Amino acid sequence: MSIFLDAESRVCVQGITGRDGLFHTKAMIEYGTKVVAGVTPGKGGRAAEGVPVFDTVKDAVANTGADATIVFVPARFAVGAIAEAVDAGIGLIVAVSEGIPVLDAARLYGRVRAAGARMIGPNCPGIISPGKSKLGIMPGSIHSPGEVGVVSRSGTLTYEVVDQLRRRGIGQSTVIGIGGDPIIGTNFIDALAAFEADPETAAVVLIGEIGGTDEEEAAAFIRAKMRKPLVSFIAGRTAPADKRMGHAGAIIAGGKGTAKEKIEALRAAGVPVADRPSEIPDLVREALGRRA
Repeated sequence: MSIFLDAESRVCVQGITGRDGLFHTKAMIEYGTKVVAGVTPGKGGRAAEGVPVFDTVKDAVANTGADATIVFVPARFAVGAIAEAVDAGIGLIVAVSEGIPVLDAARLYGRVRAAGARMIGPNCPGIISPGKSKLGIMPGSIHSPGEVGVVSRSGTLTYEVVDQLRRRGIGQSTVIGIGGDPIIGTNFIDALAAFEADPETAAVVLIGEIGGTDEEEAAAFIRAKMRKPLVSFIAGRTAPADKRMGHAGAIIAGGKGTAKEKIEALRAAGVPVADRPSEIPDLVREALGRRA
């Protein structure tokens, strides 16, 4: 079992005829993802990487039964593309697009939740259930099937940690990059609750960064609800105040959102926090050993 995405997910690619859409459609198909449809307005009736292209998501769903989608369109069109997927009844939406205005993201968040759908992102690498399916831009080759769930705000750090886990023989159940924007569709608590309920996930790695209070809220959830062992890493320990670091949400503002606060909150919830990503595999093995 995996969370949110499995081998039977039928995937649509919005923006499939663009450069990024074509490149990652090919990679997802090669990984084994069931890509059943693409959408580019005005290009319906064509094929891209052997996948039928439709003018609208509604047509794609009606003709192929697509139940998940990934959005590869520029930020100025992404809001409309995500809303179209929601209206077409898509249940899982991965928004890779970066630069969606915060107010637009807030409106989308409400619309997605009201429809009972799930959005991952925006500004995220997506989700992969190793050996089953990937809906994102992460390199499939560094992942391996296993029993450790990974949830992260940072795409690059996700790749680094997953590769180190794989090299140490530790596979993953599902890996989710939730994105680094101030407003995102799926947060740490959503993912942690799903991992806690997943019988094939034995432990979880949480990768956070400076900015906001998501990690502190996750720590409170862990203390109250989680029974499975967790390991964490928080990026940005040396980040200066009031200077945005990469992600739009990665900023220490008004003295809040520091790495120190997040590390203290997680350790108070009983979560070992690595000083360096390279320490995570040993901490995971220790956590799994304690469980046994």
